[in-house]
Amino acid sequence: MRFNEIGQQLRAYRMESGLKAEEISARLGVSRAALYRYEKGEVIKLDTVNRLAELLKISPLTLLGIGVEYYAKPVGYAERLRQIEETADQILQVFGPICYLITSDYYDAVLGQIFEEQAESMGADKLAARAASEQLMSVMMARKQMYQARKPSIIGILTTASIQKFLAEGIAPTVRVSDKLRAIAREAALREVDLIINLMESEPIGLQLGLMAQGEPNGPFTLLRSRERATLAINPFPSDSPPNIQPGVAMITGAEDAVAAHQRVAELTWREAVKGAAAAERVRAIVAAARG
Repeated sequence: MRFNEIGQQLRAYRMESGLKAEEISARLGVSRAALYRYEKGEVIKLDTVNRLAELLKISPLTLLGIGVEYYAKPVGYAERLRQIEETADQILQVFGPICYLITSDYYDAVLGQIFEEQAESMGADKLAARAASEQLMSVMMARKQMYQARKPSIIGILTTASIQKFLAEGIAPTVRVSDKLRAIAREAALREVDLIINLMESEPIGLQLGLMAQGEPNGPFTLLRSRERATLAINPFPSDSPPNIQPGVAMITGAEDAVAAHQRVAELTWREAVKGAAAAERVRAIVAAARG
């Protein structure tokens, strides 16, 4: 058994469950320190794996890294993605208006304001909502810090429709906020798209952004490659999804046939994508149309 991977998935599914470490350790009859050691990759007995899987309401095989991982909340998926990104050398993202890892600090600041205002509107549940938002933001920002430290190469294939929607609605469109904050969210979206235009033109080493030539993909996906493996992540949750987003299921797998099928789609899409200055001009036209 790969105990490090078991520990990583244990942490992701614990965050997904919403249970605190002390709650799980108490039910298991172990110390919280022991649970954290499991999460860091310490040897764990199969019986303990079975009991943990029962507590977290997942299959023991999933916790052992056999088969497909499923996540029904953004925080569990984000944490698992952070773990995989720690060793990824290349990240290929298909679909979306942005690539979260290269967004500005202002994006995170505005997203944090949106989550905070949403939490404040939840009355008696606001403390729990605030804690959930802070946990999700912490994981997301840790992903970005890891990217800045490691700088894996990124290929991002964006789409016209997603950029148009992003500009029209702003960051986190599913969250109801005040008119003032929604205006700030739209302005922040415009700033991020301007950043994308600059990156398309400058084409920095290790970062390639393209615009899908035509049509829209059936769904967003990301391929992450390291020296040892390739991983496919299919995610219904945009990077600006709140913790309490509507039902959806994200999937992560290393199955060779799934990775290969999505790799073929990605390669064809990238080959046909508009890149460089031509892509920047198209995105400028989208911005101009959005401004009216």
